[in-house]
Amino acid sequence: MRAVVVGAGEVGSSIAASLADSHEVVVVDVDGDRVDRLTFDIDVLAIEGDGTALETLEEADVAAADIVVASTDGDETNLAVCGTVKTLSEAFTIARVKRTAYLDTWQQTQGAFGVDFMVCSDLLTAQAIVRVVGLPTARDVDPFAGGQVQMAEFRVPEGSPLAAQTVREADRFEGLTFAAVLRDDEIEMARGETVISPGDKLVVIGSPESVQAFAAALVREPAGDVSDVVVVGGGEIGFLTAQLLERRGFAPRLVEQDAARARVVAEALPGTTVLSHDATDLDFLEREHVGEADVVIAALDNDETNLLVALLARSLGAGRTVAVVDEGSYVDLFEAVDVDVAVNPREVTAEEITRFTREERAENVAIIESDLAEVLEIEIDEKSVLRDRPISEAVADLPASVVVGAITRAGERITPRGDTVVRAGDHVVVFVRTEDIERVTAAL
Repeated sequence: MRAVVVGAGEVGSSIAASLADSHEVVVVDVDGDRVDRLTFDIDVLAIEGDGTALETLEEADVAAADIVVASTDGDETNLAVCGTVKTLSEAFTIARVKRTAYLDTWQQTQGAFGVDFMVCSDLLTAQAIVRVVGLPTARDVDPFAGGQVQMAEFRVPEGSPLAAQTVREADRFEGLTFAAVLRDDEIEMARGETVISPGDKLVVIGSPESVQAFAAALVREPAGDVSDVVVVGGGEIGFLTAQLLERRGFAPRLVEQDAARARVVAEALPGTTVLSHDATDLDFLEREHVGEADVVIAALDNDETNLLVALLARSLGAGRTVAVVDEGSYVDLFEAVDVDVAVNPREVTAEEITRFTREERAENVAIIESDLAEVLEIEIDEKSVLRDRPISEAVADLPASVVVGAITRAGERITPRGDTVVRAGDHVVVFVRTEDIERVTAAL
C-alpha cells in the first residue's frame, strides 16, 4: 500500500512511523525542519510543501496513492487537502478534525468535503476519558465483539493486594485472561510464574464483568459505584465528556469559568449541574465538595492549568483524577506526579487513524502503548491455524507473543483455555506484539 500523510506533527509522524515498516509512505509538511527530522528518524519519503497545493500533491504522486491522511492541526486545511486529492486521485481519504460540526456534516452527507473517513479528536478524547471512568487504575479500555469483550490496561498501584503475587495466583477472575505485563516500555508475556509488581501495567482481556472485578481487586479499599463525577472545563472536550456521561446515566457536575459559555452548556446538558467559577480557586473547590468526588476530569485548554486542577482535586481527597494533556511529552510527567490518567488528544487521534488503516486484517484493533502491541479481533476461516485445534496445540505454530484472550461463538462468549477448540466462524480476540502482526494475521 502507498500512503501519503499530510502533516508531520505528532499525529502525522506517529501514523507514518506505524505504517512505514510494511508500506510505502510519503509525508508532506510545510515545515522544513520537521521534514528533515522525519527523514532522519523513519524510513519515509518526506517532502516540504503545502499539502493543499496541486504541485505539492503531484510531487507526492497522490495519483498512485491508495490512502491519503490529512493530519495537520488545522481542520479547514485537512478538508482542503482531501478535496484537492479527490481531483487528482481515487485514493481513500482520511481527515482529522477537532470540531464536531464538521463530523456531523460529514456523517449526514455521504462524501462531504471529499473525505472518505473522518476522525474527530475532541470526540475521541471524550470517549477515551469516559471509558476509564468507573474502572480504578484503568489507563485504557477498548470494547470488542460488540461489547461482549473488553481489553483493558491497568497500572498496579503501590500497596495493591495483587502486588507480589504471580499471575497464576492472581488468575481467579472468571472470564478474564492475563495477556501481558508492560515494564519500562518492554513487554513481558503474562505467564503463570510472572510476578506482578507495583508500577507494572497489566493488559487483560475478558468480559466487562470480569474486567470490573479485576479493577476492584487491584486497589486495597475498593470504592463503591462511581456516581459523583466533576468535569472541569466547558470547552468542546469537557462538553462532550459530560454529554457522554449523561448518556451512560451519570449526572455530572461541570465547572466553567466563562459565564456565557456556562449558560450555553447548561442549556444543552439538562442532566449536568453547571457551575460558573474558576476551578483553581481552592475555597470554591472546598465549598463545592470537589474532594468528595469519585472522579475529577480536568479538560481545560491549558496543560498547566489541567495539572493544577488535578493536583488540587487530589489534595482535597478526590478518588481519581483524569487530565487532558495536549503536549504529548507531558503525559509521563502528569502520571509521575500522581495524575491517574493523562489523555493526549493527538495520541488518541493517531491511534484511531492507525487502527482504521489496519482493519483490512481484523474486524477491530486496539493499539497498546503507542504501538508496542495490538489487540485484534479476527473471524476464523477455514485456512486458520487455529481452526479445529486445541489452542495449546495451535499456538505452537504462532509467535510466542500471541495470547488468545477471548472467543465469541454464535453470540456466546467463551473463555479460552489450553484445551479449547476453535471453530471456523468463531471470533477470537488476540494480543500480539506489533513486530509479529504480519505473521500472525496471515496465519489466523
